[in-house]
Amino acid sequence: MRAVWKDTVMAESGNTVLVEGNHYFPPGDVKRENLVESDHRTRCPWKGLAHYYHIVNNGEKSENAVWSYPDPKEKARHITGYFAFGKDVKVE
Repeated sequence: MRAVWKDTVMAESGNTVLVEGNHYFPPGDVKRENLVESDHRTRCPWKGLAHYYHIVNNGEKSENAVWSYPDPKEKARHITGYFAFGKDVKVE
C-alpha cells in the first residue's frame, strides 16, 4: 500500500493493518519529514486518544490529515504508533 499526497509518497508498506476502512501504516514505513504534530485530538471509544499531524510540503498544508494512536486501549494495541491518512491522501 502507498499513501500519496499531491504526488508526494507519504508512506509505503506491505504490512498495513486495516481498521474501520483505514489502512494503518507501521511507523517505520511513514516518511515523517513532511509531518508536523497538531494539537488536535479525538477520542475513539475502543481505540483511545488519537494524535493528529498536518502534512506540510512545498509551501502547502493539509491540516490534521494524519493520525496515530501512541497509547491505544487494549483492543487496539496492534496499531500502537501506526499512522492512518485522511481523505486528502490517496491510499492505493
